[in-house]
Amino acid sequence: MKKLTVDFEFRKQVMDYHIGSDLIKYCYQCSRCADNCPITAVTTDFYTTTGYNPRSNILNALLGYKDAIFSADALTIWGCTVCDTCDEVCPQNIELTEIFTLLKNQSVANGDAPDFIYSQAKAIFDSAKAIPTQPAIERRREQLGLPAVAEPDVSEFQTLLKNIGVDKKLK
Repeated sequence: MKKLTVDFEFRKQVMDYHIGSDLIKYCYQCSRCADNCPITAVTTDFYTTTGYNPRSNILNALLGYKDAIFSADALTIWGCTVCDTCDEVCPQNIELTEIFTLLKNQSVANGDAPDFIYSQAKAIFDSAKAIPTQPAIERRREQLGLPAVAEPDVSEFQTLLKNIGVDKKLK
């Protein structure tokens, strides 16, 4: 078994990233986040031996066990869909999804995000749309008397993303 080492800088980043007060320091591992997480419910039995578990992510982040998070299966970080269920049920009012966003951002910064994240980001960068235009949707809008969806200004969108360095993170 590999010995876990504490990364104090990572631990400080996690503590500083939390949008609330210092309550994140008081997670008492009640497991309400995992018990109510819809992703945990569907991944525990068939995806991996442990499935997705927000509780273990928070525990590892609070303890500064960076390697336990970033060297694990991609589901460890990318399983969270930001449904905010864990935030709603946490008796300590910990904003878990904020911490999970930090983990995802660090994964991307390290170049370790799953390939589908990069391909989705590239598709959005190229078209300025998260969901491509569908002829069926356009027909339905017309039938309902709704105007056509305006095409985005792709070059303006790309300029904005380039200004914040998104283009450098795309593979």
